[in-house]
Amino acid sequence: QVQLVESGGGLVQPGGSLRLSCAASKSIFNFDVMGWYRQAPGKQRELVAAITNGGGTNYEDSVKGRFTISRSIGRNTMYLQMNSLKPDDTAVYYCNVYDQRIEYWGQGTQVTVSS
Repeated sequence: QVQLVESGGGLVQPGGSLRLSCAASKSIFNFDVMGWYRQAPGKQRELVAAITNGGGTNYEDSVKGRFTISRSIGRNTMYLQMNSLKPDDTAVYYCNVYDQRIEYWGQGTQVTVSS
């Protein structure tokens, strides 16, 4: 069983930055994949960024060059650095991991980009 706790969301102006954190209740060293998803009102949940056990990353096209996913194995934490934020980035952001082929989700953190 894995518990995930997101933090770092909030209200930011367009062009601003936020860093999201996802703290896991156990070592992330052997997690198969870790990722960030988001869901805006009236829209389906979508993958924003993912990082594999080997450190490979991939990003949704609209966030490439603006968002960076990373992890700290020592802190059992995954991060999403979000720069040059746009109103379209407004959503609830969820942490997601696969551990031994079982999928886990965090509770979500709200990100609102507005002037």
